[in-house]
Amino acid sequence: MKGLVFDAGPIISLTMNNLLWLLEPLRLKYGGQFIIPESVRVELIDQALESKKFKFEALQTQQYIRNGTLTVVNKKEIRDEALRLQKLANSAFSVRGQPVKIVHKGEMGVLATAKVQGADAVIIDERNTRELVEHPVHIAKIMRNRLHANVATNHSVLKKLRTELKGIKVLRSFELVTIAFEQGLLDRYIESKPELRKVLLESVLWGVKLNGCAVSDKEIHQVMKLERFA
Repeated sequence: MKGLVFDAGPIISLTMNNLLWLLEPLRLKYGGQFIIPESVRVELIDQALESKKFKFEALQTQQYIRNGTLTVVNKKEIRDEALRLQKLANSAFSVRGQPVKIVHKGEMGVLATAKVQGADAVIIDERNTRELVEHPVHIAKIMRNRLHANVATNHSVLKKLRTELKGIKVLRSFELVTIAFEQGLLDRYIESKPELRKVLLESVLWGVKLNGCAVSDKEIHQVMKLERFA
């Protein structure tokens, strides 16, 4: 099936940058479905509506579910697969003999949905989950720096995870806003002032970074250079 599966983070990032409206034109240009598993819907809507801080963001996101821009998938097969992947991932690393929790239900729901639905890619801003798919051995180093402790790696579990997640492509809100820029979807913000295109691109790239997308300063510089602004 032609589809992209979204984690909560990229949708929150777009909402906090007043860019949630990009989902519909991006979906139309892509020509497939933008999918969220039920676990992500719960995080974006149900849990957010119970908070004081994120109620308005939840109402905005709910509109895009109602109008079909975001398609919610809720299957027992996906829930079971998400739980299995979550248990596997959270047994891959330990500190002083105790397993370290590195992923949550929503993120594993995204990967499980991609596997079951045969999606083209997942959209995930969170670093650990992206590393789990692309470079799982890097996670131990990240955790050592974060926890200031020795982190033991279960290499047999990592090998199994690598096999389980093989072929899943990961994108971030960072890539989404770059694509939107290249397709002219953001030109409304600069009208007939092309001299502001550099400011426009730089602002949205830093906007998603500062709202939770795991992206380095070097990556931002590389995109600016590719677009001939650096």
